[in-house]
Amino acid sequence: MRFLVAFLLIIFQVHLNYGQTSLAKIDLDKGPYSVGFLHYTSADSSRTYSRIYDYSNEKIARPIPTSIWYPSTQNVDSIAALRVLDYLQVLKEEEEWENLPNEQILNWFYYANSPANQAHLKEKTNAYTDLKKAKGKYPLVVYAPSFQASSIENFALCEYLASEGFIVISSPSRGTDTRWFGNNLAKEIETQARDVEFLIKKAMQLPNVDPNKIAVMGFSFGGLSNVIAQMRNENIKVMASLDGTERYQYSLLKKSPFFDLNKLDVPYLHMAQKDIPEMVLKEDKIDSTLNTRFDLYDSLSLNRTYRLKFLNLTHAYFSTLGVLFEVRDTRQDKSDLELMNAYKWVSILSLSFLKAYLLDDNMAKTTFKGQLEQISTNNKIISYQKKGQKSTAFTFNDFNDLAAAKDYNGLWELYEQSKIKHPNLNLPEGSLNTLGLQLIFNSKTSNQGVNVFNLAIRLYPKSANLYDSLAEGFLYLGNHKKAIVNFKKSLDLNPHNQNAIDRLKSLTATP
Repeated sequence: MRFLVAFLLIIFQVHLNYGQTSLAKIDLDKGPYSVGFLHYTSADSSRTYSRIYDYSNEKIARPIPTSIWYPSTQNVDSIAALRVLDYLQVLKEEEEWENLPNEQILNWFYYANSPANQAHLKEKTNAYTDLKKAKGKYPLVVYAPSFQASSIENFALCEYLASEGFIVISSPSRGTDTRWFGNNLAKEIETQARDVEFLIKKAMQLPNVDPNKIAVMGFSFGGLSNVIAQMRNENIKVMASLDGTERYQYSLLKKSPFFDLNKLDVPYLHMAQKDIPEMVLKEDKIDSTLNTRFDLYDSLSLNRTYRLKFLNLTHAYFSTLGVLFEVRDTRQDKSDLELMNAYKWVSILSLSFLKAYLLDDNMAKTTFKGQLEQISTNNKIISYQKKGQKSTAFTFNDFNDLAAAKDYNGLWELYEQSKIKHPNLNLPEGSLNTLGLQLIFNSKTSNQGVNVFNLAIRLYPKSANLYDSLAEGFLYLGNHKKAIVNFKKSLDLNPHNQNAIDRLKSLTATP
């Protein structure tokens, strides 16, 4: 297979040339944090796997090689940064060729062994091993790589996000049974989605991860897997896609038993490649509708969605390894300067989108929208469409979910905030009464029930029934004084409330 790739490159050399790029020329600004990098392997014991090149019938627990980029405040002036070669040694391990000599890496793994590519191996990156983790909690981005690709394929973007205060975690895209995908791509989507979920579960155990701020980002095939993962994981709050194949393989998504458009309700950014030229479509026998169709985007209505098309990027250059090592196709690829500038904007917009919608930062939302306008003027770098979130009813259940997350504290402030966002919010008296009683009669949540009744009475101050129920709650708690006060208030509002009459007789009777 390795020799076949090299042979094909020779055959099609009329269409190819070598790029002259570098990490320094991409010029991604570093954020305020130093970037730590950690790589290790976990195992998912719920699945089995075979190391194909061991030529053994042995089945092992599914290995999950894991790469993590994280923010650090440690001074790195006297520490050696990782080189690109260090990342390709991770690739070597994930390809299950751990013992391959380093001088064979370019020959062996897809990339031309050219002087330019040899120079890339020596380049310094912005990551360091064994740095101390910054204190505090940070948002998490789970990166899903492209078809059968390495966890480090987009290391420059991952470093960039970590330098801005995000923790990024990734594992390789590998098949269900072995390193390689089988013919059933729907099955492989499910496998990668489960890998994403495995990473989320592991990451949420880390003390510096904010479990309430989790996003997924995928390149190519990873985009398909992330859609399925998001549809069944409420922990995923935001999706970003780097020319994700969900644009081209909507029919594959629909094969999943977990596919449900009503679940895809989070902010979603899709950044697509430029239109493929007519000549390339014909010569490579590519369906021309790939330039225009996006059935998933057209079907979405429950989330805020941005659809971008980069005018200077073909598919391979949405990854760091693609920009640095991929052989150029002279029929359609832009100049190296244009490729690097476009990749830089992919990174900048990814960061701005995550800050805007994962952190829910209004200033970042303004910045993101301004950047879109800036680089779409006169079709300089992108063209884009946006689709607003369809208005949906904010129900009592939605409010109760928010209230429960706050342990039913600060309910009036929560109500006012919710009312601003959802002017039609209605909290029915009966629902509040039932919820309050459910909570107050549970000894573990009695105080929360009192808080619910305080909100309810503030909303419905003339409700005799609410005062009567609150009095019953205090009676259950053994607070006879407050029970009497509230039964009297109920009776003042409804002199015919027989329950209050009977309870007060009993509570005030002389022993």
